[in-house]
Amino acid sequence: MSDQLPEGQQPQDAEKLQEVAREQDAKKIAPKRVLFVCLGNICRSPAAEGVFADYVRRCGVEDRVLIDSAGTAGYHIGKRADPRMSAAAARRGIELTSEARLLSSRDLSHFDLIVVMDRDNYRNTLALAHGAPTGHVRMLSEFLDLSEGWPQEVPDPYYGGEEGFEFVLNMLQAAMPRLTGELLGKSTNRWGQSSS
Repeated sequence: MSDQLPEGQQPQDAEKLQEVAREQDAKKIAPKRVLFVCLGNICRSPAAEGVFADYVRRCGVEDRVLIDSAGTAGYHIGKRADPRMSAAAARRGIELTSEARLLSSRDLSHFDLIVVMDRDNYRNTLALAHGAPTGHVRMLSEFLDLSEGWPQEVPDPYYGGEEGFEFVLNMLQAAMPRLTGELLGKSTNRWGQSSS
């Protein structure tokens, strides 16, 4: 590779081009990494992953997020979402495609936001921190208006009936506008349309 500049280009031109390129790179927005966590990673957290993916797609900001889910227990590693949760989500046009995996201590430094479904899994997630910052680990209920009657924890529908899966999906969908707005600094309404 030659150290010579193209004909007619001065050294200061190359420096300006490099400065402009650095400024453009600095302006690129890195996608925000979001992780949803529950116990086994087959009901609530894969549903949250799917609901959030659907929501940001409808908002037109899917390129600004990377989404994953994990469980604090390794009961179902490698399995797809519970068929009952997948069916309930499919009725809403939401596909659940992830495979269960175990939460790791690395996740706490890799993700910008970790959204946990209940207090037990919140404590289990914090236990993996080993002194690392944990301000980005939040309960899903922090993104809900609890005055509307939502519980402080997302109930585990695994041992219940179909209505439990529907309730969880309702709760997840209700949290998405505030979660998205806080994460991306963008106001959205409950249907995923951007607003001022």
